[in-house]
Amino acid sequence: MKQKALLPRLLSISLLLLAVAVQIAPLQASGQSAVDNTRGIYTHVVAHRGAWKKTGLPENSIASLQKAISLGCMGSEFDVQRTIDDSLVVNHDPTFNGLTIEKSTYQQLMGTPLKNGEHLPTLRQYLSAALINGSHTTPVLEIKPSVVSKARAIQTTKAILGMVSQFKAIQKIIFISFDYEVLREIHRQYPNAITQYLNGDKSPATLKADGISGADYHYSVFQKHPDWIREAKDKSIMLNAWTVDDTLTIDWLLANEFDAITTNKPELVAARAARHAKIYGHKKLVFSDEFNQGGAPDRNFWKYDTGSHGWGNHELENYTDGDRNNVFIKSGLLHIVAQKDANQPKGYSSVRMVQKKGFLFGRLEVRAKLPPGRGLWPAIWLLPDRFSYGGWPASGEIDLMENVGYNPDSVFFTIHTEKYNHVKGTQKSKGIFDSTLYSRFHTYALEWTPEKITFFLDDHKVFSFANEHGVPGYKSWPYDNPFHLILNIAVGGDWGGKHGIDNNVFPATMLVDYVRVYQ
Repeated sequence: MKQKALLPRLLSISLLLLAVAVQIAPLQASGQSAVDNTRGIYTHVVAHRGAWKKTGLPENSIASLQKAISLGCMGSEFDVQRTIDDSLVVNHDPTFNGLTIEKSTYQQLMGTPLKNGEHLPTLRQYLSAALINGSHTTPVLEIKPSVVSKARAIQTTKAILGMVSQFKAIQKIIFISFDYEVLREIHRQYPNAITQYLNGDKSPATLKADGISGADYHYSVFQKHPDWIREAKDKSIMLNAWTVDDTLTIDWLLANEFDAITTNKPELVAARAARHAKIYGHKKLVFSDEFNQGGAPDRNFWKYDTGSHGWGNHELENYTDGDRNNVFIKSGLLHIVAQKDANQPKGYSSVRMVQKKGFLFGRLEVRAKLPPGRGLWPAIWLLPDRFSYGGWPASGEIDLMENVGYNPDSVFFTIHTEKYNHVKGTQKSKGIFDSTLYSRFHTYALEWTPEKITFFLDDHKVFSFANEHGVPGYKSWPYDNPFHLILNIAVGGDWGGKHGIDNNVFPATMLVDYVRVYQ
């Protein structure tokens, strides 16, 4: 993935970041070793306080900066504070070795070296290392709020700008702060400076109005306000998220095409970016439900099939219309719950959750953890939006995941068409054994093109079903119309209830972390 692919939506942002990068001297020219980016893609990685975690280097040290440069990180973040004698030093906390930085002299702070022997870096030393030895690693300078006063924070900002100006580097640096007035002061003095706000309490529209370049928020802010992602893109506001060290959040940010990811684990983000490029290529996220908002599922996305008529398989559950006993969102997870309920026609209730708008071709991913128990039949599957070729199975069915509780630790991936279906015993199917289906989340995915449907479990290919191009083609390949996703737990039935029902397993819950569609 090239850097321009990271910012496909906004030419202005691409040019802005490129302008920052190209003004920094190439690494080779400084006599340093070549950038090592063979293990991943670092073009959207901001190393938080440098690249220190894997190597054990001190945070905010010159050595951790140099490691971020050698990795080829897009940026390296560092924190600047001002001593009582007006020295600008690089340190995250307001204290260093028990001394309050703003109330101490630099000479006092020099008394304790960092664990690698370096002294606490000054801003001048740090900029010298970043701007002379840099390749395409942009310094990301955080101006810390003052523990003394707001006025002192503005004074510190002016001092920092003065120092950066000596290096002729105002437009070679990204300035970030939790103090909004600090950023506004930078914008007043240098309207073209790149600034990003950290606190997460202002919308992209507000940032745009105040001349702030980017929203650099904790990732949970964007999960709470997913609409801000689109708003930022529409208003050419750069998107960054901090501090992201887990694969799930990294993958979500990559899927949403964030401009940068600030992390303590640059190697991990780079590896996930390489995976993302390999799996998705140029595909874009066109639908997602992350289930981050508690309560009921979004009725704009989902509806419910209801009834207790057996659903063609002699099932026993009554599917309710989104009853809170059967479906809800909590702690970022969708809960689909099958209940033993004497008030139901056949003694059980559940939910059959249906995607309102289907899709034609692309990649579908569902991350889920399954419920164990004899008599349960959880499924993640698809039916056509319109039965263009007639009733089942002529118009097709795609079973992305089925599990029957009497056959624990096994999941099945199946295709049904008029030519290939379980009534005839000709269905195309593959079963996979995994002892962690009930204890861990797994990602069930399919890639659907005009030529084939390929199933994956945790990025591993399970099997493919090819378009035979027969005549008439729909008998083996009715997959030229949109299909929609269905999530449900059936109880009993011809397959699920083949060996009876263990009533001790209720309530039984299938947990879903997310649903995503790429095209």
